[in-house]
Amino acid sequence: MEFGIMFATHVGNWDIIRYAEELGYDRAWVPDSHMIWSDCYVTLGLAAVNTRRIKIGTGIAGAGTRIAPVTAHSIASINQLAPGRVFLGVGSGHTSMRVMGQSFVSLPELREYIRVTKKLLAGEEVEYDYRGNTQPIKFLHRDRHFINLDSKIPVYLAANGPKAIGLAGQLCDGWIASTASHRDAQAFFGHLHAGAKKAGRSIDQNFHTTFVTAGCVLRPGEKLSSERVIDETGSQVACNLHLNYEMWLFGGKKDELIPACFTNVWDEFLERVARFPKNSWFQHLYNGHCTFLQPEERRFITPAAIAEYTMTGEPDELTARLRAMAAIGFNEIALLPPADHARQVFRDFSELVMPAFR
Repeated sequence: MEFGIMFATHVGNWDIIRYAEELGYDRAWVPDSHMIWSDCYVTLGLAAVNTRRIKIGTGIAGAGTRIAPVTAHSIASINQLAPGRVFLGVGSGHTSMRVMGQSFVSLPELREYIRVTKKLLAGEEVEYDYRGNTQPIKFLHRDRHFINLDSKIPVYLAANGPKAIGLAGQLCDGWIASTASHRDAQAFFGHLHAGAKKAGRSIDQNFHTTFVTAGCVLRPGEKLSSERVIDETGSQVACNLHLNYEMWLFGGKKDELIPACFTNVWDEFLERVARFPKNSWFQHLYNGHCTFLQPEERRFITPAAIAEYTMTGEPDELTARLRAMAAIGFNEIALLPPADHARQVFRDFSELVMPAFR
């Protein structure tokens, strides 16, 4: 099991990647969501020239906000600074699109995005359609090393939906899930292997699999209701609350779409959302997204939700849970704590959990 970090992208806080490298982490995933954070590629560039070992990449680059040739060019530029240590995580752009009140890209659009990006990163010429005009494109001036395509840049797809997970199995070098649930992971891997089989591939040790979550290493006897635990996991639980609200809202407001861990607070949460301005509700919903917990939502961070959506427990319990996730097929956990508590969480896991896997 590898250990990675993910953090609220702040161009002035790039050195958290160097800190993670010093703690022994294997990867740093830098999110790409332009309306709430700094630019991911600027942050990656600073980290690239100030680290030596840790692997760095996007986590996750949104397909809806940058055309595929630009994404390929940007990550290949980072690869010129840190050759062989760079990866590209891509996704449908859920947050980057939703925070503008827009829909994320469709599965066919995502498939085409991956096809074009992978071809370009392989140094190939590819037929690319832009606004109905299809033309052959490729990177020029390769001999001048403006970008680095010689060191392979693996492409990983972030997906939780069955069809998108299958797409990762068909086309990509790896897959990223947002989960902490052993139960959900088992179903996810079924979709992944089915997608690979459809493409005549198999999922082997070269296919990288990551799950993203928050976490908190409990002190002896500490409860999930502790203020410290809520501080370190609350923004991730709230993220899942917001995501499940959208699924409920756009899925017909069916009771069966309400997760059991939120049942007791659902009506109260709906009352809160009802007070948001109708023309900009998405701005209020995503305020604090994976960065901080809105004070008004602290009461929704229940012990049941913390247990469901995060890796929280005493060291021995976390070690057992991580080994169970590894047994299913995951290669890595990427920790995404709230910004104000990131260094503490990263240090706790490095000192109290990681040694069991080294």
